Amino acid sequence: MIEFFFDCSSPWTYLAFHNIQPLAKEFGVEISWRPILVGGIFNTVNPSVYAQRDTPVPLKARYMKKDLADWARIAGLAIKMPPSVFPVNSVKAMRGCIFLGKDMVPFARAVFAAYWGDDKDISKDEVLAEICKGVGVDPPTFFAGIGEQAIKDQLKANTDEVMARGGFGSPTIFLDKTDMYFGNDRLPLIREALLRRKASAA
Repeated sequence: MIEFFFDCSSPWTYLAFHNIQPLAKEFGVEISWRPILVGGIFNTVNPSVYAQRDTPVPLKARYMKKDLADWARIAGLAIKMPPSVFPVNSVKAMRGCIFLGKDMVPFARAVFAAYWGDDKDISKDEVLAEICKGVGVDPPTFFAGIGEQAIKDQLKANTDEVMARGGFGSPTIFLDKTDMYFGNDRLPLIREALLRRKASAA
């Protein structure tokens, strides 16, 4: 089992979301998608993110844009960095992922593409309604669903859980509950871990 804790407001999460799916398929491993609110994590255990945004290191920031572009090119994804609205309030989108449950992947993929590829503000109801229509989700049903207290509570519970298990951002990925990895660039390590598990089971 791969647990994938994610927030669509992160470009590195978009890359990992895209890249981990063929990896899981290759090894026949199921992915448990766990939507979170990364802002809640930053506020609670990782406020250094805000300090880095307020006082960026110019050389590091310039390299990060190149690094992101390199990864996006390999993945075949369009990622605009920074988008017009950054950071974005992703709470409705992430509640939407929880509301859609096992059908969240096409919606999440469309949210990532709308924000990072098409530079659309995913905090806006009209943008989310457009995304819903594109993936066959009824917008009124969607908006009623994300307003349910149980959905709000589950998003908070997921966010609290990943912090309790050692997570400090998005994406946070677990193998077998305790083996934690952070970020898209750790996928080669996840592949190696899956290879070891496969060899030990043989």
